[in-house]
Amino acid sequence: MISFMDLTREYEFLKLELNESLQETLSSGYYIMGPALKEFEKNFSRYIGTRYASGVNSGSDALFLALKSLGIGKNDEVITVAHTFISTADAIVLNGAHPVWVDIEPDSYLIDPERVVEKITPHTRALLVVHLYGQPAEMDKLNEICQEHDLYLIEDASQAHGAEYKGSKVGSLGDVSCFSFYPTKNLGGYGDGGMVLTKHREVQEKIRNLRDYGQQKKNLHTKIGINSRLDEIQATILSLKLKYLDSWNKKRRKLARIYHDQLTPGVRTPQEKENRKHVYHLYVINAPQRDLIQRELFKNGIESRIHYPTPVHKQPAYLPWRDSYLPCTEQVPKGILSLPLYPWLKEEEVNRICEVIDHASM
Repeated sequence: MISFMDLTREYEFLKLELNESLQETLSSGYYIMGPALKEFEKNFSRYIGTRYASGVNSGSDALFLALKSLGIGKNDEVITVAHTFISTADAIVLNGAHPVWVDIEPDSYLIDPERVVEKITPHTRALLVVHLYGQPAEMDKLNEICQEHDLYLIEDASQAHGAEYKGSKVGSLGDVSCFSFYPTKNLGGYGDGGMVLTKHREVQEKIRNLRDYGQQKKNLHTKIGINSRLDEIQATILSLKLKYLDSWNKKRRKLARIYHDQLTPGVRTPQEKENRKHVYHLYVINAPQRDLIQRELFKNGIESRIHYPTPVHKQPAYLPWRDSYLPCTEQVPKGILSLPLYPWLKEEEVNRICEVIDHASM
């Protein structure tokens, strides 16, 4: 059996060091908003290259709070993509705003900058960019558009920990950025977790207020907030794993190269675009015979996934925002397939996966 993701291998590597760190945290008596969180916020913001960081309960909360901190609400419009995990769009709707869909590039599946301007209206407040599968979007062009039209640029970097655009890490390229620390992410905890990063002090202050019941200080609630705080145990785990992130991303890229080199020409493999560093949170191929390939993988004990089979604008919950013409967004899910890729995957397992796919593609 080759699992799509086997986190037990990671734990075996970290076990002794992790258990020691967790014992220290558990013995401290601090479990919420303590020193472990402060340390991780400092280390992660330094790693990404931003000034401020706030740990929250999940990547979904990070997106929700990021938009709220910018004052985005009723009747505002936020431009984004429909080929993404649904929480990207949920954050817009839960703030009372409207998602405006832009089609994706056919080669990268990232937001198409050439299609953004035509979607801007007097109600547009922000552009929410998704660095999908671990590859950065075309940030120079998108920043130019936002500056010209006075829009906020928000990065959904939930799948792109450590990815780089022209030498800068994603998460440092917009007004606000959001990360998820779901266990399967390149940097994942052992539960839910998220982070909001920004270079703007006033945004940071709003996030910190909103994540803690709207408290400006103890028992003084100046806003209607929520309970969304990254706990000390997750912060401890993430601080430990952060020091391994670059080496783990390097292993992901090495395994991706094996896939690139061995997969049959009939299968389209992901291509790293110019001036970008792809960290392969997901390794997504595209093939006309996708369903046959997936069946053959399953027969051979190999797990695979589809990220994502139904675009957000086609989901039943998004019926009010369905009136969009997104030909590439609607075509791509018919052929994509995510293959196993994580730092603990063995090279011989990747070779085996390639053999099965090549056989199925004949």
